[in-house]
Amino acid sequence: MKIGIVGGGAFGTALGVALALDGNDIALWARNADAVTAMQTTRGNAKLPGVTLPKNISISAKLETVFSCDTLLLAIPAQTLPAFLNTHAAQLSGKYLVACCKGIDLTRMTGPASTIRDLVPDATAAMLTGPSFAADIARGLPTALTLACADDALGAILQTALSTTSLRIYRTTDTVGAELGGALKNVMAIASGVAIGAGLGESARAALITRGFPEMQRLATELGGQADTLSGLSGFGDLVLTCTSEQSRNFRYGLALGRGESFDSDTTVEGAATARAVRQLARDLDIDMPICTVVADLTEDKTDVMRALNALLSRPLKEE
Repeated sequence: MKIGIVGGGAFGTALGVALALDGNDIALWARNADAVTAMQTTRGNAKLPGVTLPKNISISAKLETVFSCDTLLLAIPAQTLPAFLNTHAAQLSGKYLVACCKGIDLTRMTGPASTIRDLVPDATAAMLTGPSFAADIARGLPTALTLACADDALGAILQTALSTTSLRIYRTTDTVGAELGGALKNVMAIASGVAIGAGLGESARAALITRGFPEMQRLATELGGQADTLSGLSGFGDLVLTCTSEQSRNFRYGLALGRGESFDSDTTVEGAATARAVRQLARDLDIDMPICTVVADLTEDKTDVMRALNALLSRPLKEE
């Protein structure tokens, strides 16, 4: 199985390194021609310091190089995924398409696997998600991920193809639960970063993680996901990782919000868009999601940290 990776950022490159070191030939596409030239010349990616790209990774700014592959890992932002799929639907037809992004599309209100299934219906739609940082994957550190595919037999094929000596992949047919777990944990990571950045303390962060988890389950089950999926790698596992480490872009963004500091606008923060999508979904479905709602308001400057805190603390007392 030939594997192509769409997206030359840290995560796409890291997956390419892990798969290449296990003996796979990898075609890596990056949009920026200058970045491609730099990677070809230095055999490295500036976003992954100290990591050497194996010789069996070919790097190109021409999409034809990845379109020739049977399996494509789509390591591009969730908000740009629909446009990519629409533009290249003919070339993607009949392939294994594995989303490696986490979020809810603001226009379609769907997660990555669902978006693939809707826009390229004759492709095999799947999602690779779970607690993972690009730097850890690229360094060959042990990482466990979830491969979600509605067709279990095809999911098993992908599970075998993408597992390596350092990547242990579990599979599920619950694509809705997996994609929502991966998306919603980013919102909770922002909330956790805000708590730490504003000096609210570790206990406040623990409370946000604990109360945020049932919010994730409520929305996922309402939309057809399974609660057990959210208790696994793609939900709880990813939630713990991103809410407790500054390697998480969403957590760092929350830190900046909490401190009243600016944040690099060139850094993709999937949780900000996801929070806004979830706020709308919560209203439409009449689901109580207070943490996601205040995070959405914070990202749009509709509230500040202290008002958001007061909104959460002034809610009616109830049983756990």
